[in-house]
Amino acid sequence: MQLTRLIFTPDEMLEEKRITDVLDEEVLDSNFWTYWRTMFAFYNCNSALEMKRYMQRFIHHIDGLPDLRALRFTKYNQYESMILPMVKYLEAQGVQFHFNTQIMDVRFDIHDGQKVAKRVELFTEGHQDFLDLTENDYLFITNGSNVENSSIGGQDKTCEYIREIRPGGSFDLWRKIAGQDSSFGHPEKFYGNPEECNWMGVTVNTLDGRILPYIKNICQRDPLSGRVVTGGIVTARDSGWLLSWTINRQPQFHSQPKDQCLVWLYGLFTNRPGDFVRKNMRDCTGKEICMEWLYHLGVPADQIEDLAANSARTIPVMMPFASAYFMPRSAGDRPEVVPDGAVNFAFLGNFAEVPRDTVFTTEYSIRTAMVAVYTLMNIDRGVPEVWGSIYDVRDLLKAAISMRDGRPLTDMKLSLKQKIAVGKALDFIKGTDVEKLLKEYGVL
Repeated sequence: MQLTRLIFTPDEMLEEKRITDVLDEEVLDSNFWTYWRTMFAFYNCNSALEMKRYMQRFIHHIDGLPDLRALRFTKYNQYESMILPMVKYLEAQGVQFHFNTQIMDVRFDIHDGQKVAKRVELFTEGHQDFLDLTENDYLFITNGSNVENSSIGGQDKTCEYIREIRPGGSFDLWRKIAGQDSSFGHPEKFYGNPEECNWMGVTVNTLDGRILPYIKNICQRDPLSGRVVTGGIVTARDSGWLLSWTINRQPQFHSQPKDQCLVWLYGLFTNRPGDFVRKNMRDCTGKEICMEWLYHLGVPADQIEDLAANSARTIPVMMPFASAYFMPRSAGDRPEVVPDGAVNFAFLGNFAEVPRDTVFTTEYSIRTAMVAVYTLMNIDRGVPEVWGSIYDVRDLLKAAISMRDGRPLTDMKLSLKQKIAVGKALDFIKGTDVEKLLKEYGVL
């Protein structure tokens, strides 16, 4: 009932609310919440509004949670499968990429209801520069980033935890832009409390076959088979760090040795001690994080340190704003893709506002780019609709039964009056298409 109520609550009634404001311990201690929160990286204190959007957006996949069959993966890592081909294509079209360059500020001329981007302040190769714009230029701005302030550790090196926004970063740029007009959003809502949105992502590279049997024992697949291995996140629900891990098809990189396996794992609670390594995750080296993971895999305690030191290389990354997308917010905290009055600029990415869609997805970023380009360039083409499963009665019936572990609604405990009412309703639909539909989806 709590989840149903959340799904149908209007967005404006969920502004600034946290998940703990709308769901109690009965839900938050359930298997469902373990699946959901670790798949999408929600803190319990994150946005109830974003949780509602996720429930609506993916309600047609709830029945796929037990075996994660709805997930799809690229053959190789996402950089080599999606980003690199796109870069090569764009370079072939004459697009120029400027590296070692920071966008320090964008200045706008705002008057008479129009907003025009006039100047970009750059810092290139250690030198300040300026790019002046006309109304006939187009400027597309990525405001904010969930990998801002990320730091990379190593096998024997801890990560740095950088909380403060630094000059030249994407949040700093957004902060300067937002100070010029209220329609440009409120970035402090998202970067203001890294303790409620940080987590660590970790890559474990196995060097020999000694760790692989423990993986196979859990996922029941050979990690080097060339098939999807785990099918999604595997969570050690009793882990102090709430440690999760996943293995996609191997090799994940074209240059990866055939007998090695890359495992990606992450911990949501970086400020809590581990169960084997009695240190906070954020204070651990790659080797120590690997030891904690091996412990939860079931490796005997007397072999853990040797395997972590000699059979794997582990690289941790601290991301202070990894789940910043999910921070509680209100309307206007994220700018519209093309704000009212914008003449020659638009905002791209997961900190721009797109109705109904869910952030932390590739599709969201692509959708903002479509909206930006089609609007500014007056292209007569519709942006594809967000998948409408929340409006499909068949998906709603399927989800309702899945949430009841497959038990039909007629199996509910009812009072005498309720049983009489249900009986009359069933008599009314007997022999109709409604009855066929309810039977088909397991309601009856």
